[in-house]
Amino acid sequence: MPSAHPTLLLASASPARRSALLAAGVEPLVRVSSVDEDDVVATAEAGQGRLAAADIALLLARAKAEDVVTALEQHRDDPDGGLIVLGCDSVLELDGEVHGKPADAKEAVERWRRMRGRTGYLQTGHWLVDLRDGAQGGSGGMVGGTATTTVHFAAVDDAEVDAYVATGEPLQVAGAFTLDGLGGPYVAGIEGDPSNVVGVSLPFLRDLLRELGVTWHDLRRPTR
Repeated sequence: MPSAHPTLLLASASPARRSALLAAGVEPLVRVSSVDEDDVVATAEAGQGRLAAADIALLLARAKAEDVVTALEQHRDDPDGGLIVLGCDSVLELDGEVHGKPADAKEAVERWRRMRGRTGYLQTGHWLVDLRDGAQGGSGGMVGGTATTTVHFAAVDDAEVDAYVATGEPLQVAGAFTLDGLGGPYVAGIEGDPSNVVGVSLPFLRDLLRELGVTWHDLRRPTR
């Protein structure tokens, strides 16, 4: 039975995802993918037709994880317990349309004027790749799925929309809002997992890890 603990490697530049994991006792390594999200989606839809929001989130989460895995294979330097790579991607579904990060302030303002007083669905795709070898308890497996949280937006007025967009935060996040940051006052409520809105559903991730034979307390804070 392997005694070394695996290390989670987050294939994302999101500070919110890293902070959520840290708060839950897991300090991930971080390596940002080089995936062109628009190109990945366009290629998939050219072959399969229009994708649902949940499918796009999972597609991009998988692409990010696999891109980082490819990069790691060229410069392999695993911790003693081996690596488990996590890719995540979040999109907002509103009126059947998919919204990632707004391109600019104008788009963020327009989106908020559509969202206010209404309900959307935050979809976060998760994809895990087990890079541990057999001696470390690894299977070489991959698992993934999408978690959904219902988001009720407050009925903010134009001045509030303009002031929030002026902070720059909506340009940095999927859906043009946060729950755990400056956007929190403009979210009237949610149904589902709050951490999913932040960008990584902790209970959903726990379930995926268990499919790989890893419990949450197996993950450790790296010492390097």
